[in-house]
Amino acid sequence: MTETTMRRPAASDDPAAACPIAPVVDIVFSRWTTPILWCLHRFGRQRFVELHRRIPAVTPKVLTQRLRQLERDGLLVRTYHPEVPPRVEYEISDLGRSLAPLFADLAHWAADNLGRVEDARRAYDAGEHRPARRG
Repeated sequence: MTETTMRRPAASDDPAAACPIAPVVDIVFSRWTTPILWCLHRFGRQRFVELHRRIPAVTPKVLTQRLRQLERDGLLVRTYHPEVPPRVEYEISDLGRSLAPLFADLAHWAADNLGRVEDARRAYDAGEHRPARRG
């Protein structure tokens, strides 16, 4: 590639430039992160099997991947106990626990508004939505 064919990303190509919370959303709201953090926050330290019982829809492979990523991101702590048989426990870190107010606010928003979202979806799917106005 020559310099003329290479393009530097514009500021608008960076999601963080358009929305400063985009990196947080990527970290915290990936598919299984929220249920894992919620369970660890609510039930405390747990072994892999306990987490999998509480989140049965996630496959063991994906749960392992998400737990590793959450440990890497500093949102949970993995403790290995060199016993026979070995025991591994997971618990939410202080950094992960700092998300509790955000999750509480989202839980309140969900309780107050998910019914309205479902109503809007039903109306849209039934063709009851209004086309956008042209200026």
